[in-house]
Amino acid sequence: MSQHEILDELRKAVVEGDPDQATMWAKKVIENNMNPVEALERGLSEGLKSVGDAFSRGELFLCDLIMSAEAMKHASVVLEEEIKKRGLGRRTMAKFVIGTVAGDIHDIGKAIVAALSTASGFDVVDLGTDVSTERFLKAVEEQEPHILALSALLTVTAEEQPKVIEALKRKGLRNKVVVIVGGGAVTRHYAEKIGADGYGEDSEEAVRVAKELLNSIR
Repeated sequence: MSQHEILDELRKAVVEGDPDQATMWAKKVIENNMNPVEALERGLSEGLKSVGDAFSRGELFLCDLIMSAEAMKHASVVLEEEIKKRGLGRRTMAKFVIGTVAGDIHDIGKAIVAALSTASGFDVVDLGTDVSTERFLKAVEEQEPHILALSALLTVTAEEQPKVIEALKRKGLRNKVVVIVGGGAVTRHYAEKIGADGYGEDSEEAVRVAKELLNSIR
């Protein structure tokens, strides 16, 4: 099987939302001594972007996007380990730190934003769920991201978002990072009220807004 065919199968596995197949083809990339960076960008990223585009056009459902993001996530682990092993790097537009705020364990929306951001060329650091203000601050200090994304599904946990923003101010870090908020409990008005730089109503908008804000500060 040619390298072109392997990339096609990797892309297809992501489009079809099949984590097992995506992982298998990611391993095939390594077995055939292919470039894992190219596989990540031309296989996984292109596959997820095509699903994201179809979702935004109303041609696919949220469950399709979730499954594709999960497939990319599984295969990315294999390829990223190989990239580190070989000492390779891939071109990224900016560093993007994301997490679900303290007290909130909902992962789906945040995971989709993380996956789409990776597919769009960001270097994503996913802090996971139930992330404390202190962990967000530590990530900003250590990772020095361009974008910090705070997700909250519940009304009560959305109150953690302004706490993170205020803590950034106290630490003298607020002007060093662009803050985007989103999640089921968050509105555009709320985002403006708490002093966030941007708001994403859904995963597609979150990535678009991140790109727009990044371009505006360059």
